[in-house]
Amino acid sequence: MKYFSTRGVAGSLSFEETVLTGLAPDGGLYIPEHIPSLPENWQSDWSSYSFGELSVAILSLYISPNEISQEELRQLVEKSYSTFRHPDVTPLKKLDERTFALELFHGPTFAFKDVALQLVGNLFEFFLLRRNANKASGEQEEKLTVVGATSGDTGSAAIYGLRNKANISIFILHPKGRVSPIQEAQMTTVTDPNVHNVAVKGTFDDCQDILKALFADREFNNTHRLAVVNSINWARILAQTVYYVHSYFQLQSQLPSGVKISEVEVQYVVPTGNFGDILAGYYAKRMGLPMSKLVVATNENDILARFWKSGKYEKIDSTTHDLSGPTAPVEGSSDGKQGTVSSGVKETLSPAMDVLVSSNFERLLWYLAFESTTTSIHDKKKLEASQLLSGWMSGMKSNGRVELPGTILEAARRDFVAERISDQETLKTIQEHFIRKESYIADPHTSVALAAAKMVAIQNTPSTIQIVLSTAHPAKFSEAVSRALEGSPHFDFDRDILPNEFRGLLEKEKRVIDVERPDVELVKAVIERIVGHQNAKVPESGSV
Repeated sequence: MKYFSTRGVAGSLSFEETVLTGLAPDGGLYIPEHIPSLPENWQSDWSSYSFGELSVAILSLYISPNEISQEELRQLVEKSYSTFRHPDVTPLKKLDERTFALELFHGPTFAFKDVALQLVGNLFEFFLLRRNANKASGEQEEKLTVVGATSGDTGSAAIYGLRNKANISIFILHPKGRVSPIQEAQMTTVTDPNVHNVAVKGTFDDCQDILKALFADREFNNTHRLAVVNSINWARILAQTVYYVHSYFQLQSQLPSGVKISEVEVQYVVPTGNFGDILAGYYAKRMGLPMSKLVVATNENDILARFWKSGKYEKIDSTTHDLSGPTAPVEGSSDGKQGTVSSGVKETLSPAMDVLVSSNFERLLWYLAFESTTTSIHDKKKLEASQLLSGWMSGMKSNGRVELPGTILEAARRDFVAERISDQETLKTIQEHFIRKESYIADPHTSVALAAAKMVAIQNTPSTIQIVLSTAHPAKFSEAVSRALEGSPHFDFDRDILPNEFRGLLEKEKRVIDVERPDVELVKAVIERIVGHQNAKVPESGSV
């Protein structure tokens, strides 16, 4: 299996090269040359597989044994999921007869990002160790500078996946003051010498833009051998397809006696900001996993919900903002010049979804573009799709919006439906599921998905069962959960949801570097200073 860029300029890469490269040099995202189908007898052959065994089976469809042998892959998977607190890794919990929660927060940092990033961290280490083992005596060892942007959970999951790994330095950018206190503490209290937290005064999108600019600088990239942990890295998406298939088998075992899985429609409801988690579900569907439409659940940063409503992919709502002029601001600028709208991102109770532009949406758009082309010659069809996609992304970059053809919207609606959930609805839903229903305590992101599930349920058939992806432990968002349940005499935060791992976390020593504005040159200076000084094993906190 080879991988190519959505924008078609960069050449095909192996899985190893794809993982280590992350973002393509042409600015695109890597996707597989084809989407493999699940084996003919997968429903019977895989039905008794553990999560780890299922991971090996699915990953093997995308990774050549010439790159990673079956035994090496098995060892990587076992190492990655040995840190999870639940034997099923991602257990399925029944909420009511038609609703289940797929709990993805049983990893070391209590968030769904652990499922992918534990594996990605071990893949980085595996490839690096192998490359260095093959070097001649005296030849300089390869090193990686891993960078990531986070709105909360990616940072801590990546840090826990890469802390103290040889020849790897990790720099995580987060928007200062825009992640929850627990999320910030999980990142900044890790004091391993290879871990560096960078607090940028700006938004998550500013951090993500800086990340892309770092990769676009070929000289800087080559000098520091950059690698990425954000979901623009294909390995993140691939790892997440596993829990969709795993949940299907778990549901099969939890259906009432006499009810077959073939007799129900399975609908996945996914809270999403950057479109990575739900894109994994799209790949699972394309591989052959039976499911109905995927539900895109957004908070008030609703670029995706607005696209499925109108076909317009735009950073801010043009019905309330004038983006028609040639100097219309785009995300990141406040001076009215060609740039960005820093005010475009709304701070919500579900901060991991406070995203203005959904990076992984580009991957879906490529497949929609490929489908819309008329030529029957495969290579030409790929090229035309990449050219279409590049045009759309260019328009998005220069104008902050692009209106896609009606045929593209129609195709997107075939596999997805989208809903927008307000903060008020988020709080109400947390309260309802604790007080009126099954005493289930949902974090605000899961609550967004539960609210969206309720909205679309009225259109579902009687045989539809909804699986809601529960993406984070509620203790990570104590303020929102406590606010929703403050009127309940039966709720006690410390007793009901606070894990032992979080006790005293906010009081621990922290190490963080402040960056006073979203400027890629300032971030480069931080990386240069730390990586450049070989003797500075533990850099001090500071600011630039």
